[in-house]
Formats: sequence, structure tokens, C-alpha cells
Amino acid sequence: MAKVTGSYLIAKTLAEEGVEKLFYLMGGPDFDIVMGCQDFGIETIDFRHEQAAAFAAHAYARVTGKPGVCTAASGPGTLNLLTGVYAASIDCSPMVILGGASAVHEIGRESFQEVDQERIMEPIVKYWHRPTMAARYPEIVSTAYRQSMSGRPGPVYIDCGADVLYEEIEEDAAVKPTRAARKSVPAGDAAAISEAVDMLAESERPVIFSGGGVFFSGASPEMERLVDLTSTPFYTAPMSRGVVPEDHAVSFQGARSTALREADLVLVIGTRMNWMINYGQRFGTAKVVQIDIEASEIAHNRDVDLGIVGDAKSILGQMVAEIEERPEDFAGRLESPWISRLQEDNDRRAGQQDVLLNSDQTPIHPLRLCKEIRDFLDRDAILCVDGNEILHFGRQSLPTFVPGHRLNSGVTGTMGVGLPYGIGAQVAKPDTQVLVLHGDGSMGMNAMEIDTCVRFNLPVVTVISNNAGWTARAPDRRKPGREMGFTNYDGMARELGAYGEKVTDPDEIRPALERAFASGKPAVVNVIVEPTAAGVSRAWGGSRME
Repeated sequence: MAKVTGSYLIAKTLAEEGVEKLFYLMGGPDFDIVMGCQDFGIETIDFRHEQAAAFAAHAYARVTGKPGVCTAASGPGTLNLLTGVYAASIDCSPMVILGGASAVHEIGRESFQEVDQERIMEPIVKYWHRPTMAARYPEIVSTAYRQSMSGRPGPVYIDCGADVLYEEIEEDAAVKPTRAARKSVPAGDAAAISEAVDMLAESERPVIFSGGGVFFSGASPEMERLVDLTSTPFYTAPMSRGVVPEDHAVSFQGARSTALREADLVLVIGTRMNWMINYGQRFGTAKVVQIDIEASEIAHNRDVDLGIVGDAKSILGQMVAEIEERPEDFAGRLESPWISRLQEDNDRRAGQQDVLLNSDQTPIHPLRLCKEIRDFLDRDAILCVDGNEILHFGRQSLPTFVPGHRLNSGVTGTMGVGLPYGIGAQVAKPDTQVLVLHGDGSMGMNAMEIDTCVRFNLPVVTVISNNAGWTARAPDRRKPGREMGFTNYDGMARELGAYGEKVTDPDEIRPALERAFASGKPAVVNVIVEPTAAGVSRAWGGSRME
């Protein structure tokens, strides 16, 4: 058998694991990994910055449910991936990161771009390895891929030393990876399932709160069936929006605060009780049933009445099966006082927004921009939102109907993700409408990726809510560094070969969207919005702040 290199073995193993896309920025010593992937039929997409490549891999995972794979050159190249790896780690999204590295046999000699990359990555990945023999690459890459998807998903890291990548061995001398022909997932304890169903049947004001565990376990059908059978209002963490269509009869997105505050039972599925729900304190005195594949997450940050460890899809399926045997326990729930209460609150809040959603003011109010986007998008469109004010305005005014089709900065609040997320999403689903709704500040962080869209003919449409700076302008408050002026992103887009258009009239938003998508090109619609319009956010401790 012919001799092969470590790079070849990495590429071959990725192909065997079913990897279809590789996100990267060229450089040494991982250049041969990229070429090997191309030779094995893996599509490779190169970026203008490594951070954007990592963000795109993260988005690919969040849309497909499969690990996103990225690679970068040694030293600063790999370190530039860090922010994207961190965001994926906090989101519990599967990624495989192949970091180019200086030669293993020269560690400690201050060789070119030598830095302790694996120790830097270690706190934010769930598995890491520094191979010292090319022969072990198949085993280690396969293990890393499996680790990224096992239990609670997350990123994994392989440190790829130049000497090990270039090492030549006989192909049949490589350590063969081991794989399971079939795997089961952990189900819930039957007695605990019955107890959870009893608690749901006995509650008067139940709420479901779900997270990424529902999406990554493929449990959207089971969760929607549970909602259908029990008429239980549902809310989600940012990453799992769309696991149940948000125009469902018991979807009351505008009544979120009321629902979580007044519920007497909260079914928490596949999500952490972190700062976004005030460490579980937003549930007040409600009883809590928590379902998670990670046992250590049960009762983290607050007491729970019942914890069930297992896979969300399996457990929800068990619950649905039991509920189907006892429909009388949930009869009439849709007409309950609880549903009426949330419907009234939802309608009241929607009415409060109507004036701004339909405003003809100039500069344009961001809610009018959101309304035009909402009315324009396909039902299965992928929407990526990135920024500060526009993130808050879009949260309740822009619904999502399909699992994995809503991406934003999530728990980390990482800015600059929007356009790279759009690229990853478009690569994942090339026939789906992809719209990125960006703030002008966050757009500037990775704006050169417009060029990536052009080079790969990715028709991502980026709409910029341009308020001329960071956050809303506050005449009565000092905000050093806030002012940036109305950046001419549409002109930048045209110079890079994309479609670009500026909008100052609210009645021109929809026609501009139509022209942008009809162009068949990557596009930027630069919308000039009211600089003083401020969204409502939540402080780190969970208390409200304006």
C-alpha cells in the first residue's frame, strides 16, 4: 500500500464520518488538510478572517444539527478561532476544530508560531488531543467527531503539529477508528415520566421552557405533539426558536414575562437555568420539572421538584405516549382561564407595538423595519439577527416557524456573528431564503465576508438597521465611542461585487428586499433608522433595564 501523510488521514476520516463542508482560512501547516478534503469531495469555504470561519461552522451546526468543521493556520490563525469556539461552547453546539500548530518535536524551543494552543482551548472544549503520530489521526479524529455529538453536544479540538501532519506512513499502518453500527439514546425512568405527566395534568398554569437540547436531539415533532395534546404555552431559549411554530394556538410570545412569572408549573427541557432566566428565579414559586441529558445540570442554580436525566426526544416521546392514553386529563385546556390570561396579555402588548410597527416616520423606526421583514420572508426562511437594539426589537416582532432557522448571538451576546452565521446557514441549506438582520456596529466586525459570499455565489441578503453607532443615542447620557456615522455599507457591497441599496423611506423597504433577493447575488440593504430608538434588554442579573 502507498505511503500517505497525516493530513491525508485526517481528510479521509472526516469524509468517512460524513463531513460535507469545511470552513477555513488558508495557511500552514493545515493547507494539505484542506486539499485532502477537496480530494475526498468535501466542499471547502475559505473566509477573510478565521473568526468568521468559526462562526460559520457554528451556524452550520445550529441549522443542520451536525458538527461544523473548521481549520486554521498555526498560532494567530488558530487563536483567531477562539471567539467562535467560545460561542459554540456556551451554545452547546457540536464543532470539530483542527488547529494548525508548530512542530510537536520542537515544543519548548520557541519555534515559529509556537503557543500552547491546546491549553488555551481546553477550558472551552469538551475534548482535546495533540496527536504525536500520524498513524493515530483516524482514531483521534473519529473519537473527536463522536465526542462532539455525545451527551450534551459541544466543540472539540485537535492540535495538528506540522511534523505530524507531514509525516508519511504506510496507509495500512494507521490505527483504524472504531464505530458503533447502531446507538440507543438514554430514556427517562418510567416512574418519573408518569410523575411528570401527573404534575402537568394537575397544574392550572403550566408552561414549557425549552432549549437547544430539543433541537439537537431532533425532538421538535415530539415537543409539538406534547403542546398539541396538552395546550401548554411554550417558550424557548434563543437557540431553539422554531422547535414549535410560533403561530401555534398557544404561542404567546408577547406574554413571556407574565407566563414565566405566574406559572404554577414549568417543564424545563434541554436548557440551562442561566442568567437569561435569572438562574431559574424567573419561574417564581412554580414547581419545576427539569429534563436534561446532562445529569449535573439538574437543579443547577435552583431547586427542582423533579429531575429526569435522558435524551429529550426519548423522554418527550415517553410523555406523549402516556398522555395519549389519558386525553381526559387535558380536555378543555385550550379554553382555560390561563390561556385566556396569556392571550389577553399577548394581544395588549401587540397593540402597544402596532403604532411603531406601522410608523411612517423618518428616520425609520426599527420596528417598522422588522414588520416589513416579517411580512416579506418565506415561512421557512432562515433569519440571523446580530446587534444590540435591533436584536431586542426583533425578538418579539419576528417569529420563527422551523427548527434551526433562527440564529442570533444567544447566551454569549457575541457580536459580529450575523453575516458569518448567514454564510454557514446558506451553505447548509442553499435552496432556503437566508436573511441577516444586522446592526451597523456588529456588521463592521466581519463586513469583509461580503467578499466570501460573492466568491462562493451565496445569495445571503443582509439588512442593516443603521442607527449610526453603537446602541441607541441618548441625548441625556454620555456614551463614549458611540458615534460612528451612517456607514456606507451598500456602497461597500457594490464595490465587492454584491448588490447594494440604501433605504431612507419606510415604504421602500419591501421593494428593496424584493430587488435584493431578485438580484440572485449576495446583497446588502442599508436601512437608515432612528438613532434614538432603544430596545428593552435584560441585565446580567436578570432584572429589567431600559
